[in-house]
This record gives sequence, structure tokens and C-alpha cells, in this order.
Amino acid sequence: MSKIGVIIARFQSPYLHEGHKSLIESVRQQHNTMVIVLGISPVKGSRRNPLDFQTREKMIKKEYPDVMVLPLPDHPLDTKWSQNLDSLLANTFPGSQFILYGSRDSFKTYYSGTNATVELPENGSFRATLIREQISDKVMDSEEFRTGIIYAYANTYLKVYPTVDIAVLRNNKSALLLGRKDIDNKWRLLGGFSDPTDNSYEEAAARELREECGDIEVTPMQYEGSFRVADWRYQNESDKIITTLFSTEYISGDAAGSDDIAKVQWFSLQTVKEMMDSQRTAAEHIPQLTAILNKYL
Repeated sequence: MSKIGVIIARFQSPYLHEGHKSLIESVRQQHNTMVIVLGISPVKGSRRNPLDFQTREKMIKKEYPDVMVLPLPDHPLDTKWSQNLDSLLANTFPGSQFILYGSRDSFKTYYSGTNATVELPENGSFRATLIREQISDKVMDSEEFRTGIIYAYANTYLKVYPTVDIAVLRNNKSALLLGRKDIDNKWRLLGGFSDPTDNSYEEAAARELREECGDIEVTPMQYEGSFRVADWRYQNESDKIITTLFSTEYISGDAAGSDDIAKVQWFSLQTVKEMMDSQRTAAEHIPQLTAILNKYL
């Protein structure tokens, strides 16, 4: 009985490049039946895995309509992923035998199943990663391009953007450092978005504090709570912001506004309460400021 040729790949490219085609043609020449198994990322839409299964399946079938394409979700355990792959093939083609094909940096390092594997030489220096990088900022004037953007955003998970706010206190926690932005001339807590390079929200808070008011010395960050933020930028969006509020005590240094903070200034907690009552503080910071005043005023 002839074995079925199985290509294990991701094909995260806007088109089948020559490396893909060479791989497919090499396997087709050796097998009467061929199937392509596409890896499915647990992240719905990302820079590394921007294309969903259906999009890649249509791309393949446009040029190879007779080829079966199957989805295989990624798994954190290589052994379990290997078992899932073997089960997928056995259940789709009962009683058949298989040879699994891939190119350099393919699945072979992670596979521990029962099927034979073959590594095919690469044809040229084609890389889907490089192709994605080259077109990542290329804007096209076509209905298809705009439709693709809409499809991509509609098929990603709704997101919560994490931010941090920092209540810097001094004078036995009776005074609070606030910053003012030119965009609305409102006073607010210092802070901003967490970065993927931050190892913790505490680290993000320390970084944001340095960026917005200079290299002042403070005590370690203390968690105060978390709050959904009514940010005007996301008022009509499905994605939202949740902030983590920290407090810290000022030790030394001269605070000066920087980044998008035009000015920083110390206020007594009683003055902060009066500023909130007269709407001189940013509306999206009212819950955080209220928490600080309730605890320390």
C-alpha cells in the first residue's frame, strides 16, 4: 500500500513562494495522495501568525485544489502535539501509513510520534518571516486590501490594554505628586501603558515614573488596586483599558515633567479632593484618586 505524503507547515505568507511550491511538488512526485497539515496558533491574529486556517487553506487550494488541508492546533507539550498529529492522520485516513515532510527548522525537532519523517532541502532563500516584514507597512489601494484589514481586526480576540498609575506620596503620605497634560490641562496620576519588555507591573510603574517625572528615588511599589479606565480613546471601542494602581513614597530627587507630561506638582491630599470636586483632575483618574484619598486622607 502506498504511503500518504504529509507536509507539516505553517505557510504564514500572503502567497505560496517558490520554497513552498518546491516542497509541495517534491512530495507530490513521490505520493499519489498528499495532505498538508497547518499549525494553528492559540493566539488569534499576531505578527508571527497573522493568517487564520481558512485563509491559508484557500491560498493553498487556489493553486492545488486537489490537496487536502487539515488544521492542527499547537500544544505546549511536544509529546501531546505529536500524539494529536498521529491521531488526526489516523482518523482522517483509517488504515493508512504516512511519511511526514518538512524543511529546515520544521517540525522534526519536536515530533516524537510513530510516523517516518523526511527533511527536504530548501529551494532558495525564501522566508515567510522576511516576506511579512517587507510588506508589513505596504499600503495598497484596493477593495481587497481594505477588506482584508477589516477581516483581520474582526477576527482577533477583544483586548484589554494594561496600564499602570502611580501615587507618589510624601510628607507622611499627606501630599501627592500629580502631572498635567497639555491635551486637556487636567491633573492626573503619573503612569502609562505597560510594555511587552516589562517583567512585572511594578517594573512598568517604575519605568513610567522615570519617563514622566525624571529619575527620582522612591520606595518599592505597593499595590493599591485595579480599575477599568474610561479612556476617551477607547470610549467607542470594544477593546478597553484596565489599570493597576501603585503607591510609593518619595525619597529624593527633583521631579520634572517629561514625555507627554507638561508639568508635575505636589498637592496636599485635601487640595486634591477640592480639585476633584471642581473637575480639575482627569475624569478617567477619579476612581484611582478616590481610592488613594479614602486610604490616606
